[in-house]
Amino acid sequence: MTDDPVMRFEGRMSYTDYLGLDAVLTAQHPRTQEHDEMLFIVQHQVTELWMRLALHELDAAREAIAADRLRPAFKMLTRVARIFEQMNAAWDVLRTMTPSEYTRYRDALGQSSGFQSWQYRLIEFTVGNRNEKMIGPHEHRPDIVERLRAELARPSLYDTAIGCLARAGFDVPEAATHPNDRIMAAWTEVYRDPETHWPLYELAEKLVDFEDYFRRWRFNHVTTVERVIGFKRGTGGTGGVSYLKRMLEIELFPELWHLRTNL
Repeated sequence: MTDDPVMRFEGRMSYTDYLGLDAVLTAQHPRTQEHDEMLFIVQHQVTELWMRLALHELDAAREAIAADRLRPAFKMLTRVARIFEQMNAAWDVLRTMTPSEYTRYRDALGQSSGFQSWQYRLIEFTVGNRNEKMIGPHEHRPDIVERLRAELARPSLYDTAIGCLARAGFDVPEAATHPNDRIMAAWTEVYRDPETHWPLYELAEKLVDFEDYFRRWRFNHVTTVERVIGFKRGTGGTGGVSYLKRMLEIELFPELWHLRTNL
């Protein structure tokens, strides 16, 4: 028995093979010769990979919650929060690019924009922020539209969490717009007596923890964009910073935030 590493991989699976690195590391195709365009591409590709994992975890968490297997769901939701923590750190790298550096290749982006990220839209739809109009930017891709519409046909993560309240005997509506007084009353009761309702209490805090990191990610997006392009319009046609600031007002789980005022 020796500690010598395997040095030959003919007929064996290597690290590069397992991770498909030939595809991943050749997926960067700058449209200009500008040095900083590579940073812009890699940062957004890494973010999309993290979103890929977040969706994997959110789907599994929703299934676990629906089956009242809350402990595995807690682990998954904790992981999603940490994924968004990593996505937040990516803005720190992008902010090393100055406005003059970005301007040199910005025109090469055409109308492409993070606003068109279908994975981001799917995350919003999955957790409960559902605006069917946001499917519009993806109409040229029937496969993506099909996936987004399929998500809209399912109970969201938050719907599934509210279902736990119903199964625990709380008076909550089967369907509601948010914020909803009956849902907030139920969550408030959970928070006023956490020892009696500990699994629901912990579920609520896991959701809040996720949204906390999600909000930070949105905020860092705004500040990064303002630092790099000021108040120019976004490449995708949005108002840029003004649009992103409006998005900061959106609450994913409003009752879980509003109840704190009255505790």
